[in-house]
Amino acid sequence: MTRRYFGTDGIRGKSNIFPMTPDLAMRVGIAVGTIFRRGTHRHRVVIGKDTRLSGYMLENAMVAGFTAAGVDAFVLGPIPTPAVAMLTRSLRADIGVMISASHNPYEDNGIKLFGPDGYKLSDELERQIEELLEQDIGSQLAKSDDIGRAKRIDGVHDRYIEHAKRTLPRDVTLKGLRVAIDCANGAAYKVAPAALWELGADVVTIGNEPNGTNINLDCGSTHPSALQKKVHEVRADIGIALDGDADRVIIVDETGTIIDGDQLMAVIAESWASDQLLKGNGIVATVMSNLGLERFLEDKGLSLARTKVGDRYVVEHMRQHNFNVGGEQSGHLVLSDFGTTGDGLVAAMQILACVKRTGRTVSEICHRFDPVPQLLRNVRISGGKPLEDSRVQQAIADAESELARKGRLVIRPSGTEPLIRVMAEGDDRGQIERIVNDLVGVIGGARDAA
Repeated sequence: MTRRYFGTDGIRGKSNIFPMTPDLAMRVGIAVGTIFRRGTHRHRVVIGKDTRLSGYMLENAMVAGFTAAGVDAFVLGPIPTPAVAMLTRSLRADIGVMISASHNPYEDNGIKLFGPDGYKLSDELERQIEELLEQDIGSQLAKSDDIGRAKRIDGVHDRYIEHAKRTLPRDVTLKGLRVAIDCANGAAYKVAPAALWELGADVVTIGNEPNGTNINLDCGSTHPSALQKKVHEVRADIGIALDGDADRVIIVDETGTIIDGDQLMAVIAESWASDQLLKGNGIVATVMSNLGLERFLEDKGLSLARTKVGDRYVVEHMRQHNFNVGGEQSGHLVLSDFGTTGDGLVAAMQILACVKRTGRTVSEICHRFDPVPQLLRNVRISGGKPLEDSRVQQAIADAESELARKGRLVIRPSGTEPLIRVMAEGDDRGQIERIVNDLVGVIGGARDAA
C-alpha cells in the first residue's frame, strides 16, 4: 500500500493545506485512538506541541478526535518532543502525540506519534492508521457514555527539567561555565535554560521569545549564525542550538565554530567507551553521516552501523542490536540510556560533562576528526520516478564504480519534500563536485523528459 500521509517522521505539511488540516488531525486522533483502545481501562493520550501558530488549531482538533474515540486527552502545551516521549511512559499513557514540524518554518506543522513504550510507531502501525483514515469514521466513534475527557496537565515542565538534569553525571556541575543557548523560539524556550541554570551554569539565552511565527526563524540549529554571534559577544564557553521541538542540537565552540552531530557522536562514543558505558562496541548513524566519522571509530576499535535516513530507523537498529548511542549528522542524537528518541538538551549535557571533567575547551573536545569532503545537492521533482530511468541508473552505477572504495554515494528521495537528494563524499573534493553535478544534471534531465 502506498503511504499517503506518513513520511519519515510522522505526518507533515503546510498548515491548513492537506494533509495538515484540522479535519485530518481530528480523524488521525479518532483512528489512533481506535487502534490503541485495548482492554477495559480508561485510555489516555498525552498531547504536546511546539510554539507554532497552527499548534492551537491542531491541538484542539486532535483532542476532539481522541475524545470522540473514547480516549482521555492530557494536554501538555508547548514542550519538547523528548518530553512527550518520556511523559507517555511516566503518565502510563496509551499514546503520545507531538504536534510539530521540528526544524521547519512556522508555516509547516506535523504530527509525531509515540506508543505506550515511548517509541515512535512502526511502519505497520502507520499503515493501519492510514487504512482507518480511508474508512468511514462512524464505526470508530465511542458510545455516548464512553466519550473521553480532556484536561491540561500542570507540572510537566518541572518533570522534564528534573529528567534532563539527572542525565548529567553526579560528579559534575556546570559551575564556572558560561553557556549560550538558542532555543529556536520553540518548544524548549522555558525548560532548557532553566535546567542549565539549576545545574550551576551562567546562562545566556536567545531564541526564547516565541510569537507563533518566529520558530526556527534565523535561529536554532538550522540557523546557528545568531548563536555564533552571541558566543563571541558574551565570551561564552559553549553555545547550544536546539531546533523547534528540541530533539536536535548543534554545538558552537568558544571560537564560534559549528560542531555537527557526527562530531558530537564521536565525542560521546569515545567518552562512553572509555567509561565502559558504550553498548554494541560502536554507534548507529544514517547513510548521511560522514566517512570521517566511520574512520575515526575504526581507529578506536569501534564500529559504525548505518541505516536509512530517519531517527526512527536509527532507533530500531539500536533496539534490535543493543546499541545505546545513535543519531544523525543533523544533530538528532539518541542516547537510549536516557530516552527513547532524540533529545538535544540531554545530548548537550554529555558534551558539557566531557568539558567539565577534562578541563579542556569545547574546541579541543569536539574536534575528533577531519570530515571527508561531502557535497549534497537536491533535485526538485513534481512527479514521476526519475530514479527508475535507465540513463539515471547507468550514471549512478558509473559514479559508484569511479568512487569504489575512495568514497560513498547516496541518492534517495526525501521523505518530507518533493526532492531527490544527491550526496557524495570522498578524499578528492574536485571529483566529488564533478560527480554530484553530473548526477544532478542527469536526474534533472530525466525529470524534464518525463
